[in-house]
Amino acid sequence: MVDVVMPQMGESIVEGTLTKWLKKKGDRVERDEPLFEISTDKVDTEIPSPTAGVLAELLVEEGKTVAISTVVGRIDEGGSAEISASADISAPVPAETPKEPVSTSAGPYPIPTPEPTQPAASTEPDSTAGPLSPLVRRMAREYNIDLKQVKGSGAGGRITKQDLEGYMSAQGARTMAQSAAPPPPAPAPVAQAPAAPPAMPPLPRAEQARTRVEAMSNMRAKIAEHMVFSKRTSAHVTTVHKVDMTRVAKLRARNKAEVQSRYGFSLTFLPFITRAAAEALRAFPIVNASIEGNNILYHNDINIGIAVALENGLIVPVIRNADEKNVLGLQRSIVDLATRARSRQLKPDEVQGGTFSLTNFGSFGSVFATPVINQPQVAILGCGAVTKEPVVIEGDAIAIRSMAYLALTFDHRLIDGALADQFTARVKAALENWSEEVL
Repeated sequence: MVDVVMPQMGESIVEGTLTKWLKKKGDRVERDEPLFEISTDKVDTEIPSPTAGVLAELLVEEGKTVAISTVVGRIDEGGSAEISASADISAPVPAETPKEPVSTSAGPYPIPTPEPTQPAASTEPDSTAGPLSPLVRRMAREYNIDLKQVKGSGAGGRITKQDLEGYMSAQGARTMAQSAAPPPPAPAPVAQAPAAPPAMPPLPRAEQARTRVEAMSNMRAKIAEHMVFSKRTSAHVTTVHKVDMTRVAKLRARNKAEVQSRYGFSLTFLPFITRAAAEALRAFPIVNASIEGNNILYHNDINIGIAVALENGLIVPVIRNADEKNVLGLQRSIVDLATRARSRQLKPDEVQGGTFSLTNFGSFGSVFATPVINQPQVAILGCGAVTKEPVVIEGDAIAIRSMAYLALTFDHRLIDGALADQFTARVKAALENWSEEVL
């Protein structure tokens, strides 16, 4: 028997929710075939089978949250597909009735509270809504949400936390619009009715709310926690170098159309910077290190994390052995990781083990920023937008050049300013004197 375990989707992740089994007990599975889906604070993804065989045991039901490395099932490598499915627990388990009373408060969201004379709305979805994670159930209880009114966008119609957040935002906007609408006109008085006493002057209507309160998603809360932890852990210092990217820009322009035609993806500036950073990390191994207590851990592998912006957060998938790839190989890896990060298809080992990170804020037009270190690393390189500028060159002549800022944030506990500048100058020199062909 081979154990199937809950994987770790990043250094800081300690648990995950098994949201759906993609195979039933007794089914034949192949190695690397999608076996089950999980949801963590960072990413939702499919987990592949560690081996080929028959799914003999399902030890964790859908919707349950367990610690990393927990055995969730077992595969019989030599078994046949005749195993009885009578004990299959992959079907969703009915939610337990909450022991605490269901809150009727809308919390930070302006969701209408049911009238006291009406029965409390059920927070359980219909049978087509798919399994629910503990987070979704808790949010439904806290904000008194009728899950039958929420459309699920997850696999099999499963309701996700993003679905709840979208529903609550829509309800909040609808409530504020209703509060801003003028009151309906009063009905005309009946002619035979006695004259009513003089009416009191109307009270001034409350002003429309100037703010909207919305709870953080789990991913955003974790990002906030990690950023504060990094600032509290490392002594952050940023050094900035201005780099002439003209050589790289001309080479990129010369090869961009052919790369797109031959390989189906665009050639950007990021793989050139990644390539130059990998060479500099080999020359300055302390920038590729980390701190453990009073010890310095020097990493022999150069695994560069690339920050990828998601719709509701950020994730840093890792290019392993980045120093062994050329520009084309790095571009292929960047496109692949970014695409699968946004479609929730990253594998567990692709979001951990990084030794250095790059963040390309220039892709959104920013020319300068001071990035935060991705713990437990000791440095991160930020890449600004490449823009054409008039520059004074040799002989006091003025020329139009493609320029960019590179911002290296480093941990001053381990790296001194002189060494940080030497490292960044090495990256700068590699880019300004680029000679390696792309194709």
